[in-house]
Amino acid sequence: MTTLLVIAKEPRPGRVKTRLTPPFSPEEAASLAEASLADTLHTVAAAPARRRVLALDGAPGPWLPPGFDVVPQGTGGLDERLAAAFAACSGPTLLIGMDTPQVTPELLAVEFGTPGAAYDACFGPAADGGFWALGLSDPDPALLLGVPMSAPDTGAVQRARLVAAGLRVTDLPTLRDVDTAADARAVAAEAPHSRFAARLDRCRAATAR
Repeated sequence: MTTLLVIAKEPRPGRVKTRLTPPFSPEEAASLAEASLADTLHTVAAAPARRRVLALDGAPGPWLPPGFDVVPQGTGGLDERLAAAFAACSGPTLLIGMDTPQVTPELLAVEFGTPGAAYDACFGPAADGGFWALGLSDPDPALLLGVPMSAPDTGAVQRARLVAAGLRVTDLPTLRDVDTAADARAVAAEAPHSRFAARLDRCRAATAR
């Protein structure tokens, strides 16, 4: 089975989802980040996995369900921190972030690196040009080092890196990351029963007062 790996920041005001401010306050942005992270972690907990790992920048909180191994993130740029997170795992591993609360257990139920598998890497493109998921049958940190992050071509460069390494790549559906208020509204509409959607409703009601 696959190790499911989540990379995340502790949802503290001023440190997460800063592009949501304005229209939301730093406290509301952190609250939305917490709801997104909780949705993500509970989805991972419900998906089949050999191991569940949270590579965390910060300290765990009540949003963390049981069953996760928590490891600290590495230092440096995002490419270096993603590489370090993969280095903490062995065997087939699927990495996701904390910005797609609409993700489902079915999307995470990937099997690769097994006899007869048709692919040995999987790639989940994000609507903004990045990626929301990256799976490797044999976690190799070198596949991420040097990839320019938070750029319009991040996803294209990362996928090309996998292909250039001779990996057979399968694509997952494109998902939208929560970065802006418009993203938050669109993602909440996709997952209306999520913690994230409920938290967004409360934050929008408070902002309207």
